[in-house]
Amino acid sequence: MVTPEQLVDRVLALAEECGRPDLQRRLTQARGRHASPGVRVLVLGEPKQGKSSLVNALTGVPVCPVADDVATVVPTVVRNGAAPRATLVRAVGPAPAPGAEVVTERVPVPVETVAARVTGPGAERILQAEVELPRRLLAGGLELVDTAGVGGLGVVAHALTTLDLLPTADAVLFVSDASQEFTAPEMALLEQASALCPTVVCVLTKTDACPDWRRIAEIDRGHLAARGCDAPLFAVSSSLAQLAVQHRDRELHEESGIAALVGHLQDEVAGRAATLARRSLVHDLTAVTGHLSLALRSELRSLEDPASREALLAELEEARTAVDEQRRRSSRWQQVLNDGVTDLMADIDHDLRDRSRVVVREAEEVIAARDPGPAWPEITAWLDERIAAAVADSYVWAEQRSRWLAEQVVDQVTRDGGGAVPALEVGAAGDALDALVAVPGIDDGSMTLRERTLIGLRGSYTGVLMTGLVTSLAGLAIINPISLAAGVVLGRKAYNDDARQRRQRRETEARTVVRRHLDEVVFQVGKHLKDRLRTVQRTLRDLVTDTTDETARTLADAVRAAQRSAKEATADHDTRVRLLRARLDRLDRLAGEVARLDRTPVPTP
Repeated sequence: MVTPEQLVDRVLALAEECGRPDLQRRLTQARGRHASPGVRVLVLGEPKQGKSSLVNALTGVPVCPVADDVATVVPTVVRNGAAPRATLVRAVGPAPAPGAEVVTERVPVPVETVAARVTGPGAERILQAEVELPRRLLAGGLELVDTAGVGGLGVVAHALTTLDLLPTADAVLFVSDASQEFTAPEMALLEQASALCPTVVCVLTKTDACPDWRRIAEIDRGHLAARGCDAPLFAVSSSLAQLAVQHRDRELHEESGIAALVGHLQDEVAGRAATLARRSLVHDLTAVTGHLSLALRSELRSLEDPASREALLAELEEARTAVDEQRRRSSRWQQVLNDGVTDLMADIDHDLRDRSRVVVREAEEVIAARDPGPAWPEITAWLDERIAAAVADSYVWAEQRSRWLAEQVVDQVTRDGGGAVPALEVGAAGDALDALVAVPGIDDGSMTLRERTLIGLRGSYTGVLMTGLVTSLAGLAIINPISLAAGVVLGRKAYNDDARQRRQRRETEARTVVRRHLDEVVFQVGKHLKDRLRTVQRTLRDLVTDTTDETARTLADAVRAAQRSAKEATADHDTRVRLLRARLDRLDRLAGEVARLDRTPVPTP
């Protein structure tokens, strides 16, 4: 049976013979997508939940850093390769201005050193680690991406960077350890992942260290059912899986739970992605063969039946006029697109500012409830998590609105007779969060004994002097028990007043810091979301325009071919008819093979 690659090559050769470079370009892109059908699986979760250990267990190689004092900051992409190989993508040169493109270099390194390099000196300049391994799990195009934990240091940037990858992922492995049930932030992150990615799989890790993991698993399944999430949950032990690989113990490998997870990834994730890739390839092949068939059949009909030539030309001209009219009416879908983008940008800005105002109000309540000086580390940790949750919700909302806008544009194009538009695929918008800094510190309110003593003495001096002068009229010395008592009372009052003023200054400083930080977050995140929306706009515009241009080119070629056939000499007539019939026969056979390819089940990787 003919393979999809051979079928693409044969249709590509026929398109070249027919002089259709636009269709050749489309087929070349389709062949490239089919040749590398990457099935991206993001390993997502909060820090220290066992994400890196899970990737190491799935691949059987310690490519991701694992330690009690180490958290993943640099994403690691593990894909299939003929031989073990690793590359670090590193930023070079000075830090670029906000919005400018980062200059990078690719540095080959030994695979066994990747984990140390992404956590050692100079790791802040590394943007991504890429590892290739000859593994059966990865052979079907599956690639695992170990992401930074959402909820750790730099939580806002990590959260949005990870969420930006979700729409490009085919599946998500949501990782949580078995020491406790799903927390509220984890459930919020899980719902966000489900909204942006079609397939989510929950993984309960560290079962070897948690005797009650079965009870935790049942509780987690209850949480999923209560939220209406049908994501399957697998309980695994990465330590047992790695031990099983070292000792080649099949029973221990089964006991670790990794085998069941691997089977699910191969059948439900890689298999489903392969089906979607096959469907996309069939769509492109069907569209191209349809375009070629129209031109060939029109010219052949004109040559074989001269009497119907005028009617055929009229039909083709009418169709071409309809397409030209549709192109003139492109202002309709362009207006839908432009108006939708304008409205969505305004909505994004309003949504971010509204969420930031809520966070500011909550932060001010927290600051008023306790002294922000000594509690500032706890407040900043809470603020980071709260901002990350608000930003993530805003991003999910913006992404869903972008998809809705794309559907509206495609629907308008269809109503205007523009034909079927291929599926919209938009990659990540890039790293626009480099300028996002951590929450600045404030005065923690700590004072030395000397400072406290001086504050008390300044307040008590006046009390001792004034009371001593009054009591001296009664024949007492200026410094006497009464004046000393008055000095102690006034000194204590002065100390308390100073402490109250210092706390008020700290509260004012904390409120100012929070507001400035929220303004910075809104500015940077708003820029990031608007850049992504512009990417969607440009991609959708080019997609619709290319589709309309292909149809117009096909009809124009058909008209020219019919007109040319009327002028050809009789000697060339039979030769041209034979050539057209041969091409049509090849095209019909190819169309039949494309239809059979669409009905053929995709082999399991």
